[in-house]
Amino acid sequence: MKKLCIFDLDGTLTDTITAIAHFGNTALREAMGVGPIDKERYKKLVGDGRDKLIHRMLDCFGLDTEENFEKTRRVYDFYYEADPMYKTDAYEGIRQMLARLGELGIKTAVCSNKPDNVVGDVVHTIFGGGFDFVAGALPELPTKPAPDGAIRIMEKLGVSREDTVFIGDTNVDIFTAKNAGVDSIGVLWGFRDRAELESAGADYIISEPSDIVKIVTAEWRLI
Repeated sequence: MKKLCIFDLDGTLTDTITAIAHFGNTALREAMGVGPIDKERYKKLVGDGRDKLIHRMLDCFGLDTEENFEKTRRVYDFYYEADPMYKTDAYEGIRQMLARLGELGIKTAVCSNKPDNVVGDVVHTIFGGGFDFVAGALPELPTKPAPDGAIRIMEKLGVSREDTVFIGDTNVDIFTAKNAGVDSIGVLWGFRDRAELESAGADYIISEPSDIVKIVTAEWRLI
């Protein structure tokens, strides 16, 4: 049985695509006078952190310069940090899955490319203090798919690579797991599809949060 589950946040634990699209389009409109970008397109723009998201948003309009990035980022951060819970909640079945992991004594953590202060606010508001460690993007650490955040969590919680699994909805999360030397679970209820997760080499691909419990307790059977 695994001893630690490290979760991505957006698209894995919480459904945030409406919020991301809202604040992204608000920033584009106020900073650049362009937009909007369709919400479904944001599912392909996200995954590598706030900065790359904004560069990709601007690139949609041929406006990706450093000056435009800084201006748009300031507007995006201002609105998102003022209302981090905008149309955001846990996916169905997530709370029950986390409760079951807790009952089994399995530690849980969050590793996100979203800014650390926003991650802390969202996780605390939606899940309370149930996680053993919560980490967003910090200036001193490379973002996913670099393994630094996941390794830091394992070190803080005293859990080995062999006893850890990383769970996420994008190839960035699967690459993070591989770079950190841990097993990976790709989830299909988030922002990306099975083809992307298979191409990235996910060890498991699941469609229900309850499947996570089956995997970490070795009850899962591949067909």
